[in-house]
Amino acid sequence: MRSHPHFKPYLALASVCFFWGTTYLAIRVALESFPPLLLVSTRFTLSGLLMLAGSLLLRARLPRGRELRFTAFNGILILGLGNTCLTISELWIASGLAALIVTTSPFWMVGLDVLFPGGERLTSPVLLGIVTGALGAVLLVAPGALGGAAASERLLWGFLILQLGCFCWSFGSIRHRRLSAETHPIVSGAVQQLAAGLAFLLPAFFVPHHPVHWNLRGVAALVYLMIFGSIVGYSSYMYALEKLPVALVSIYTYINPIVAVALGWLFYREPFGWREAAAMAIIFVGVAVVKHYTRPAAPELD
Repeated sequence: MRSHPHFKPYLALASVCFFWGTTYLAIRVALESFPPLLLVSTRFTLSGLLMLAGSLLLRARLPRGRELRFTAFNGILILGLGNTCLTISELWIASGLAALIVTTSPFWMVGLDVLFPGGERLTSPVLLGIVTGALGAVLLVAPGALGGAAASERLLWGFLILQLGCFCWSFGSIRHRRLSAETHPIVSGAVQQLAAGLAFLLPAFFVPHHPVHWNLRGVAALVYLMIFGSIVGYSSYMYALEKLPVALVSIYTYINPIVAVALGWLFYREPFGWREAAAMAIIFVGVAVVKHYTRPAAPELD
């Protein structure tokens, strides 16, 4: 099996499908010890420093000038704001539910791409896919969000802030796709992570928050996010994109929420019933339609 020419890329893709799915649970565990902004800042500052140190040891080319500014700003959008919104949302909603809501991000990607010069126009099948996914999101959120109780308000706020995070992630990704870069994607990812961590360093200390509760469980979750979510997960994603078709790599979109839902139920007994299952299926159909009728692109590798 190891002699297969695509053994390493498939292994990298498998790690993305699993590790990125586990980060939702790891974030929930880490939030028991760290406030959201401090968690995001610490995670990406340390992972960015480690990845840049490795890049320097390997004498890899670092971005400079305009490329450095754009790469750093895109990192703040994608990893900083995008992941901060996800982290804050898990203060209000279950980790598995957050993972399901995040699957709507391809709709933001396609919708925003229309607004950029040279972006793809919306076709009827793509629009149908977006509407289908939106109906799945409504089924997932609306029955619980319209109840008026405190739990319903938390669900609604969690959904809204995740949509903001999906917007930032998609907007930053489209900007990065249009950046003419000479730097290796993994090195660019290191710069993005460090920029995201440093950007949230001051807010992490000056925004009011609960004190840090130092314990082995919380620190272990933070280290797990830093190593397996940021360093291993992101590097594996870049490597898989370079070696495998984009359509194949995109299966992580479907597997991550399944892993997150399973782990959320196993460790926290997060509820998952027929309505959540039906909504997940409808959203997946919408995403599949959008991906099928949208031209594939792997901008980070250009």
